[in-house]
Amino acid sequence: MRIWRNKRKTDRNEKDQVKDDSFQVLLQQLTESDEFTQFTYASRSSMLCIGYYSSLIDTEILHRDILPYLKELELITSLPNVIPIEEVTLEKNTTVIQDQLLRGHVLIFDTNNLNQVGLAKASVERTRQVTIPEVEFSVVGPKEAFVESLDTNINLVRKRLPLPELIIKELQIGKISKTRVSVLYIEGIANKENVNTVIQRLSELQVDQINDSSYLTQLIQDNQNSPFPQLIDTERPDRIASVLGDGKVAILVDGAPHGLIGPTTFFEFFSAFEDYFLNWTVASFFRLVRFFAVLFSILVTPIYVAVLTYHYELIPKDMLSTLITSRSAIPLPPILEALVLELTIELLREAGARLPTKVGQTIGIVGGIVIGTASVEAGLTSNVLLIIVALGALASFTTPVYQMGNTIRLIRFPFLLMAHYIGLLGVAVSFCFLLIHLLRLSSLGRPFLEPFYPLRVQDLKDSLIRLPFSKQSKRPILEQTEDTVRFNTAKAKEKNE
Repeated sequence: MRIWRNKRKTDRNEKDQVKDDSFQVLLQQLTESDEFTQFTYASRSSMLCIGYYSSLIDTEILHRDILPYLKELELITSLPNVIPIEEVTLEKNTTVIQDQLLRGHVLIFDTNNLNQVGLAKASVERTRQVTIPEVEFSVVGPKEAFVESLDTNINLVRKRLPLPELIIKELQIGKISKTRVSVLYIEGIANKENVNTVIQRLSELQVDQINDSSYLTQLIQDNQNSPFPQLIDTERPDRIASVLGDGKVAILVDGAPHGLIGPTTFFEFFSAFEDYFLNWTVASFFRLVRFFAVLFSILVTPIYVAVLTYHYELIPKDMLSTLITSRSAIPLPPILEALVLELTIELLREAGARLPTKVGQTIGIVGGIVIGTASVEAGLTSNVLLIIVALGALASFTTPVYQMGNTIRLIRFPFLLMAHYIGLLGVAVSFCFLLIHLLRLSSLGRPFLEPFYPLRVQDLKDSLIRLPFSKQSKRPILEQTEDTVRFNTAKAKEKNE
């Protein structure tokens, strides 16, 4: 019996030795970085060791709320009762200790007892202040946009939805970055299947790092090879608060000033959130203008190439002389002429986007005027095509969501090539392929072309046009929400009367 007890005591000492060794290895690894600060501090009964990353903590918290209280500390186990800080814990796991240090905690341990160490939160938040939206700017409505702090972004959403049913599930993604990702939904409204789909896809990701929400868009969307985004990217907290009430699911990423929304449809990408701040007739008109602008941007240059290459008979007689005069001295065929101008426009866009703001604006205006005028005078392009390409580029800027605008810019080129090879038939074939692709797309398993495919009359009230709020008493069918009713129509009429 004594032998067994001695053996058990020996095994226990070996385990403690292993723990001590692993902690010593962690300390040695931490001290390899010059950023890690470590010093000793005498308490009433022992010698304490303090360690932290200097760039991650607020030194004022350390000297004001931690060090003065350590003088009276007798046992490391009483640390949570001594330090007046909310997050003070005792930990044995070296992996957890390392993770907490890298998130702005201060390490406190007794040099004579390494069975447990203390961790006190003293992190410093270095982030920019909440500013107005830059990508989704609106004349009317709230003027707040997300920032790079996840906690700040959640606060912006929660203050618009002050209810306990707003559930936030946090995950950690990225082997290297260990990025905090939060999934937001409203319990009792959001469909559980949509929520579980998002959480499952996020939790199964095997990646090294997530630096922005756009990474997740590419990784968890249904078809990763499609040029069309299947999740809406937004910088507006009011938009996320609104769609959460419709039963959608939102994703916020620490370090990203944009949130993701799903499931979504193709038509929502052309709906600016400012539409809901305007009268329904004005908002519906602007939406129709955007849809027309998108079709115009995609089709106008390919139709020009197809008509001039194969279908001269479609040109009115009054316009034919103008086109002949404008192209009489141009040595290039219509397809090369169009490609030169389209690529020039894309070069000006990229140059304007990559250069500093003031320089980029100058390049966009002056470069467009100079290059356009010079190309017409040199006889490389016709003035008619120059106007058409400029109008097409202008029409593509009406898309409210930036990612969809990039897609519209891309798909013009296959239309151009097909128009060159087989004329208007090529434009029609390209449009059919585009429509088939959109019909096969889905967002979190929901049809991408809803409410037209499948046809759902109820959801047509907020698609191509927006009907008054009084006509939208039910939530969209797309999300398959648990609570389908927004408000009681009969009671609303009684109050109005």
